[in-house]
Amino acid sequence: MTTIRKHIICLMPVYDDWDSFSILSKNIETQFAGINDKYSVAIVAINDCSVQEFYIDDFSANVSIEIVSLKKNIGHQRAIATGLQYIHDSQKAFDYIVVLDSDGEDRPEDILELIKKCEEGPGSKITFAKRKKRKESLFFKTGYFFYKYIFYWLTGHKISFGNFSCLPQKLLKKIVVLDNLWNHYSGCIIQSKIPYNTVLLDRGSRYSGKSKMNFTSLVLHGLSSISVYFDSLSVRILKLSVYSIAICFLCVVFIMYVKLFTNTSIPGWASNLTLIIFSIILQFFSVTLIVLLMQLSSRKNISVPSTTIYKGFVEEIISNKITT
Repeated sequence: MTTIRKHIICLMPVYDDWDSFSILSKNIETQFAGINDKYSVAIVAINDCSVQEFYIDDFSANVSIEIVSLKKNIGHQRAIATGLQYIHDSQKAFDYIVVLDSDGEDRPEDILELIKKCEEGPGSKITFAKRKKRKESLFFKTGYFFYKYIFYWLTGHKISFGNFSCLPQKLLKKIVVLDNLWNHYSGCIIQSKIPYNTVLLDRGSRYSGKSKMNFTSLVLHGLSSISVYFDSLSVRILKLSVYSIAICFLCVVFIMYVKLFTNTSIPGWASNLTLIIFSIILQFFSVTLIVLLMQLSSRKNISVPSTTIYKGFVEEIISNKITT
């Protein structure tokens, strides 16, 4: 029986990290070299307006590579969204897209594990890499620990994975029309209720250089994932505000009761402090309610989903002209 060879596209954003990308492209080639009767692989790299120059001859010579250069830096998540729309618009003959970072922390030897997990179903689920071991600094691990719990507390959903994932071709058309894809890829998938599963994988080490992610970038990345759930987040804040107002009201009632019906003395500042807190929470509630109503009102402005937004960002496309 003849085995049908499946075509894999590896999608990755790159920003001034061409040394790592060069190593990664060659390692991807190595991983698929012994199984090219089952899989063919190509790489689509989104050059997020890098300052460093690169030469396509420095990368793998035996894997098809397309480098989509952008006119401006749009950030990691929007670069992924650009890449997904580009593939949807220009690539037809493929079976899976593997989204990964270009620095080596998403290990190329784990790509096949993602694909095999994705192949277990009839192409109906996205498979994300859930980390077993991390090699980041203590500062990053601590921040990530709090981020996961804050995300759960604010949204009601758990997030324990990043961008490293494998998505079937048949699901791409559903993903590229999602507005929140341009905010946060994995958060968007969770919020959209597109089916997904996870596989436990270790995180690798960076091949070269230092990460471009600083404290500000990490905070913005976390807030981007939470912003996907703006509606439910606003409702949760409203509920918290209502509970706080109720507690403040009960405190005022208790203070008035003690003053009027008992001989116990209460400091004068206690009632003033309670009223101040009550007024602050009431204002917070009002602002949140107004913002939520404005957000819900904006839904009447329905826009037609577009799968070609990416075209406005693309400056040029370079290919090594290898067919797979």
